[in-house]
Amino acid sequence: MRKNKDFNPNNCPVTSCMNKIGGKWKPVVFYLINNGKNRFSLLQKVIPDISKQMLVNQLREMEEDKLIERIIFAEIPPRVEYLLTDYGKSVLPIIEVMADWGRNELKTKVTQ
Repeated sequence: MRKNKDFNPNNCPVTSCMNKIGGKWKPVVFYLINNGKNRFSLLQKVIPDISKQMLVNQLREMEEDKLIERIIFAEIPPRVEYLLTDYGKSVLPIIEVMADWGRNELKTKVTQ
């Protein structure tokens, strides 16, 4: 169980947002799922620094918060894909602004 799910002593809107999408990995997972990396093995491959258990935890939390849905295909071997829900898609403008800021930050580091 995550520590900060209901932590918001001052009813702060930023804290509320961060409780859902904050942390080191969730914004990255959002970005990747939105860009077609929607299977567990693909996510693991493109985020080599995340442990398997951490990725499982992040996906479960995002699913619990109704930000993503887990689709299980009845195949042998079973195939699972993650998709953003409509609620999850409402976060994309925030993720895109973060990506734009990050691209500018990376450009600045290169030119320094």
